[in-house]
This record gives sequence, structure tokens and C-alpha cells, in this order.
Amino acid sequence: MAFRDSTNKTPMRDICCQLNDISITAANKTPNSALRASCSLLSQKTPNLNASVSYRKSKGGLKKRDVTPSRNPNFSGIGEGDRFIPNRSATQFEFANHCLVNHNSQSESILNLSSSAPNSPSKAEREMKMQLMRAKSANEVSGNEERILCYKKGQAPPAPFGHMNQPKVLYTNTLPNPSGSVRKGLRHIPTSPERILDAPNYMDDYYLNLIDWGNDNVIAVALTYSLYLWNAGSGEIDTLFDLPEERGVFITSVRWAGEGSFLAVGLSDGQIRLFDPTRANAMLRTMHTQINRVGCLAWRHHILSAGCRSGRIHHHDVRVATHHVGRFENHTQEVCGLQWSPDGRYLASGGGDNLVNIWDPNMITADEPAPIYTFSDHLASVKAIAFNPQLSNSLATGGGTTDRTIKFWNLSTGTLCHSEQTDSQVYSD
Repeated sequence: MAFRDSTNKTPMRDICCQLNDISITAANKTPNSALRASCSLLSQKTPNLNASVSYRKSKGGLKKRDVTPSRNPNFSGIGEGDRFIPNRSATQFEFANHCLVNHNSQSESILNLSSSAPNSPSKAEREMKMQLMRAKSANEVSGNEERILCYKKGQAPPAPFGHMNQPKVLYTNTLPNPSGSVRKGLRHIPTSPERILDAPNYMDDYYLNLIDWGNDNVIAVALTYSLYLWNAGSGEIDTLFDLPEERGVFITSVRWAGEGSFLAVGLSDGQIRLFDPTRANAMLRTMHTQINRVGCLAWRHHILSAGCRSGRIHHHDVRVATHHVGRFENHTQEVCGLQWSPDGRYLASGGGDNLVNIWDPNMITADEPAPIYTFSDHLASVKAIAFNPQLSNSLATGGGTTDRTIKFWNLSTGTLCHSEQTDSQVYSD
């Protein structure tokens, strides 16, 4: 019987050696420790795997990442690899949805052999697939239907309506119009009159106000001794009344009431006549309190204010028999401009003394009324007066020949906001 070399490693010899080691170790430890060691020995199935685990635990940390090199040599991360985030534009969700939806209709498409027909379902389906499978870049700029750059002036392709992908149209000469409205052009100011009316015997006097346009689209025009009404809508012309020429009294001012169809007419002898052109007997009443001509008129509800040649402003209540209710006096020359604010808070008056006075309506019945403000910035007579319809505290005044400016005032503070040079006298009717 041949003896076996003791240096050869056999399974039984390895087990015997390990049992001897366990018995030697168990002699120095408690029985429980020996039992745990034997259990750990029996549970070892893959020595290499346990060895690697023990090796990792012995190092006490994670290995350096080997997947993606880093510029930082001291970078330490996990060793299982990077997280993969797919590009959504390359997933072709449209094509996948198309395949799922048309899965049941593939059998019908196979039976159709006329794929060369212009309107065949198989050809349309193939074209749709080719369009969905067309390669696209991340910025969607590789389409053949779009021109990226243009080297000729004015030849750039316009962006399609509602286009939201900015990189797709890199250069364009027009901006998309989301509202679809037509671009507003320049305002056209006519250089020739639309209608020319003959006005013989029209008095050329800067201080008189002989034309007024009413809310009913009717223009009242005074031609010395006669008053005409022209309907701008129908073109009809009517004569309201005539004055006898032998008396020498002529018309000096006309003014429509802001509310209603009443027309006030001032005469050169100081009379004020009130008319209702819609009635057969048009003249309603006559008011006479002074002998100077009435150059301008202004309405505030039922109060009619009249500017006279004496520099005074008389106020009349047209509802009552005793119509004269008060007067303002601060101008030294004829009052040629008179205007109430839209809300009735202010009365602005301009005169031949180059002054602009701002009055409070609560001072009408006062014994000694005084203006709120007096502006003396104009260098000529002030006839053109207008309030801002949206802002009652904003006033514009225009001067005569030697002034030629339009000045804007803030009546809340009594200050001059702006002065515009017109190079011509400012006139209004």
C-alpha cells in the first residue's frame, strides 16, 4: 500500500487542518466563541466573495469611481456607475403611440397591395412613419423647410404663427403678431377741407365768438345780422332769426348748452337771447342787464355766464324771472375767452389784458368775489381756453399775435406745467 504524500492538498486534509485550528483557538476562548467560529466556517460557500467583503470592510470606505474620469483627482464617489437620464427628444414617443394605436389596423394595411396609389392607406401610413422617424437634432434646426441664415437684406423667413421654439428660427426680419391685428399706420391729417360753406358778412373780430358746434351735430354760425344752423349730418341749412340792419345791433356770440338743445345768443347791445330750435316759436326769453356787447358765453347747467366788453362776467339763472344772480370783475379789458370745467369746479376767463383768471362757482353770490388764481404769463390777449375732459384740473390757454404760445396749467397747485411755441396766434371759436 503506497503511502500518499502529506504535502498534497486534499479536501479531507484541509478540513482536518481547519478543525485542528478551531480546536486550538477554542482552547483559548469560551465555548460560545468556538461555536460561532464553527458556524461561520460551515456557512462559507464562496470564499472569494467573503474575502472581498472583508477586504472592503477592512478598508473602511468606498472605492474611487472608475466609470467617468474626473478632473478633480481627490473626487470620491460611489462605484456603481452614473445615473442615466435619457433625452426626451430622442425617445420618439409619437412613433410609439402611432404603433400602439394602429396595431389593430395593420392587417388591413397588409391586404392593400396598391401602395403606389396616391391616396392609398399604406402609402399615407408609410409617409407618416417616415415623418415621425425623421432624425432631429436637440434644437430642432435641421429641418429642410427652414432657412437658418439669410445673406440678402429683407429675405429672412418669417417665424410661423404661434411658434414657441426660439432656436428654430435664428434669424428673421419680421416679428410674429400673436393678436393677428393689422399694424397701425401713421395718422392721416387732411390738408384740404371736406366741406366749404359760404359765409358772407362774417365779422373779422378777434374778440367775438361767432361759431359753435352743438352736441346734436348742428353748427350755429352768426353772419352779422343773421343766425344760421347747419346740420353736419344731413347738410340742411336753416335760418334761426334775422336782425334789422337799420338798428345797428349785430350778433357777437353764440353758445349751445351742454345739456339739451338750448342756444344762447349774445348781441352788441348787451342782450342775451335764449332759443330752442326744435320748437316752432324758437325764442324762449331775452335777458338784459348791461349795455356792453357780450363777446363770449359759457354754460354750467342752468347758469349762463356772459363775458362783456367792460371786463365783467355776469351770471344768469335761466330758470327764474330774476335771472341775474352774480358777477365777477377782475379784468381791465374785454373778456374774450370763457370756459367752465367739465365738472363745474372752475371757471376760466381770458381777456384783452393778457390775464387768465380762475374762479370758484361758490363765489357767484359773494359780495366781493375774487379769483382763485390769476395767471399773467401770456404776452397777448387770451381767447383760446380749453379744459382736459378727463382731468378737470388741467387747463390749456392760447395767446394772441404777440404771444403765440399754448400754456398748460395745473389748477390743483396753480403752476405752469408746460409752454409750447406755435409761431402763430392761437384762436378758438
